[in-house]
Amino acid sequence: MTSRQNEYLKRQLGIFAPIAAGLCVPMAMNAQDKAPEKTNEKPLNIVYIMTDDHTMQMMSAYDTRHIETPNLDRVAADGVRFTNSFVANSLSGPSRACMITGKHSHKNGFTDNENSVFDNTQPTFPKYLQKAGYETAVIGKWHLESLPTGFDHWEIVPGQGDYYQPRFIQMTGDTIIRKGYLTNVVTDLSIDWMENQRNKEKPFCILIHHKAIHRNWMPDTMYMDLYEDKVFDLPDNFYDDYEGREAAKTAEMQIASPHDMDIIYDLKMWNPDVNTRLKGAHRAIYGRMDSAQRAKYDAVYNPLIEDFYSKNLEGKELAEWKYQRYMRDYAKVVKSLDDNVGRVLDYLEEAGLLDNTLVVYTSDQGFYMGEHGWFDKRFMYEESFSTPLVMRLPEGFDRRGDITEFVQNIDYAPTFLEIAGVEKPADMQGESLLPLLKGEHPEDWRTDLYYHFYEYPAEHAVKRHYGVRDDRYKLIHFYNDIDTWELYDLQEDPREMNNIYGKPGTEEITKRMMKKLKENQEKYDDPIREKYPIEL
Repeated sequence: MTSRQNEYLKRQLGIFAPIAAGLCVPMAMNAQDKAPEKTNEKPLNIVYIMTDDHTMQMMSAYDTRHIETPNLDRVAADGVRFTNSFVANSLSGPSRACMITGKHSHKNGFTDNENSVFDNTQPTFPKYLQKAGYETAVIGKWHLESLPTGFDHWEIVPGQGDYYQPRFIQMTGDTIIRKGYLTNVVTDLSIDWMENQRNKEKPFCILIHHKAIHRNWMPDTMYMDLYEDKVFDLPDNFYDDYEGREAAKTAEMQIASPHDMDIIYDLKMWNPDVNTRLKGAHRAIYGRMDSAQRAKYDAVYNPLIEDFYSKNLEGKELAEWKYQRYMRDYAKVVKSLDDNVGRVLDYLEEAGLLDNTLVVYTSDQGFYMGEHGWFDKRFMYEESFSTPLVMRLPEGFDRRGDITEFVQNIDYAPTFLEIAGVEKPADMQGESLLPLLKGEHPEDWRTDLYYHFYEYPAEHAVKRHYGVRDDRYKLIHFYNDIDTWELYDLQEDPREMNNIYGKPGTEEITKRMMKKLKENQEKYDDPIREKYPIEL
């Protein structure tokens, strides 16, 4: 366990022990977020499935180049696929805080994973659902550095969680170990709650939160040798030189770098005589396997290790070998996730719940699969700013196919409230997606999106930045210990390789995007506008 996880557990089982023991923590209420009124009498159930670091490129409902995800695609086939789905802050904890509050990071207070602790007394959509008569639960990854509130049942993993023999913190305050592979265990617990533990006289909302597909991409033993014969196509900008993009040059996310992508921790090439930055972390994960899991793991990876060190790869050969290993391990973890989404869908169908349940699948952000030579997320560039979002719609919703309007993860909370017949609180910054799910195209729907990333200095060294995106252009300002601007024409340059900020002929575009940026900062009341005022 890392020192950060230790501190996390101390806080949860120490400072917050009374909460874990079952004491009620009230919502911080004021005049504008008083308990909303219900607006209908037949609320639907909500099953919200969220993964970590899953990206559109690795979901066949969006992209068929790499792998197939038939169960995830089932969700979209029986409902809708959002083709312009984005996050407000591309990082695990902050993204979850945006989702559960319906507010941008500067409003919910959880801006980064390094220094933030989520204020669990603030209003969240599960608390409003409880007041409306729902039974609520969250199972799996939480990652908000304080205990869940607003849930009738919860069982969460400490920190990032463990792929093998995972630890879980329970509502009693106890931490237990459950045998097996985490993605399977989270699904087991979720189905058990829906079938055996909830009050079946009430509508319910369950958040099924997976660690998958988070680094270091450790697969279930049944899929250890999957994709080993597959060769993945190299992105055409894998060897990006980051010309004209100062912040990209200093980011530590390169697959080719021995510092950024660790040959032992990330790619499992164990060698007792080779020292790497994260070598010890790999051994800790390996040590969590039981003997049967370890035997299957060794049978696949030991020959790969022997072959790798015998070749002494360098330069482009090494970089492209690392890319293939990364893609294969990532794809293996997706396979288990897809299986388990299928298990949830099958359970809901067998239990007669599908017709009265909204099923949502998404990730906390996107991820780089070799684009720009990278892995990880954080940047406002498309691969990490966007996120998959598909919904299986219940009876009474006839909308099918693609929804092309701009949506953001701050929209989930108001959507769930309206689905439940609850009026959106005045201070929620997102918009309900219900009109879109009904097939409507509101004339006043947003035409641009606001983004703000805060976590620097930190792992991966991505500079702080904020920006705005419309249907063609994207404007980004990198700030703090840097002061640079980037402007992209997404129609002509979808890979975001050519920063046109300051180039002749872009003056009117820049002025228009600056105006939109200022309007968004004012609309969402981001205090950064006071430090870096925009003069039009």
